[in-house]
Amino acid sequence: MENQSSIYGKSKVLIEKIMNIIFAVCGIAAVAAVALISMYMVFSGVPGIAKIGIVEFLFSQIWNPEVGQFGILPLILASVCATILAIIFAVPIGVGVAVFLTNIAPKKVAEAFLFLIELLAGIPSVVYGLLGAILIVPLVFNLQKAFQLPTSGNLTAASIVLVIMILPTIISVSTSAIKSVPQQYQDASLALGSSKMQSIMRVVIPAAKSGIVSGIVLGVGRAVGETMAVMMVAGNAVVMPELLKPVRLLTVGISMEWAYSSGIHREALYGIGLVLFVFIMMINMVLSMILKKGGER
Repeated sequence: MENQSSIYGKSKVLIEKIMNIIFAVCGIAAVAAVALISMYMVFSGVPGIAKIGIVEFLFSQIWNPEVGQFGILPLILASVCATILAIIFAVPIGVGVAVFLTNIAPKKVAEAFLFLIELLAGIPSVVYGLLGAILIVPLVFNLQKAFQLPTSGNLTAASIVLVIMILPTIISVSTSAIKSVPQQYQDASLALGSSKMQSIMRVVIPAAKSGIVSGIVLGVGRAVGETMAVMMVAGNAVVMPELLKPVRLLTVGISMEWAYSSGIHREALYGIGLVLFVFIMMINMVLSMILKKGGER
């Protein structure tokens, strides 16, 4: 018996060591992948930006590769505006739906809604773009006609499609975060005289804040990196962004011109990729700082 227990103990220790090594290798691989991607983006994008000039590249409003003009300010502002509009509308709706499904809706209704939301999260982006081109763009055409503007894809249509696309991610992650809050928190709040809605807003949501912010970060990442759906509804004109006028986002600029680019044009597209990479990192850092400051309070 002692030999068996000793063998069992040694095998258990060995398995733990092996698993620790596996986890360490996975962690190192993940960090190395991020580092390599970052290095590749920097080494690929910096030479083109240096040749063009960082001021001209980031702040010029003219993008015309045929004559050697590579200003991406309209693309940057279009991406920023589309992302901000998507966040403004998607976050309140997504968190509100998550609260409804976890605390208000009957269990069977909530399960049915969550199933449909998971289906929406798995739909390819090109399908969203197709539906946006068929359903949303014609509706926006009426507004363009009212303002005597040419009827084409525009920033408003692109933002609406992005809102629809990122909602399933925000709802799913926020629902899981709210469900993970112990029921005792809400019971204690109710026992102290708070109403159910006060308990949800002042206790449950703050306790689930970390998970909710993670869902927002994932949704923003998808909005910033989306290409095909936006390409089908945005109009793709390199002009300064306005709600009812066509725009081109950073991702679309790369995908539309990559196939026939060469030389300095190809290097400029690498530069756009670097700017997009930095843009996403800045968004994640800002959201993380907001979350950290909120946690300190």
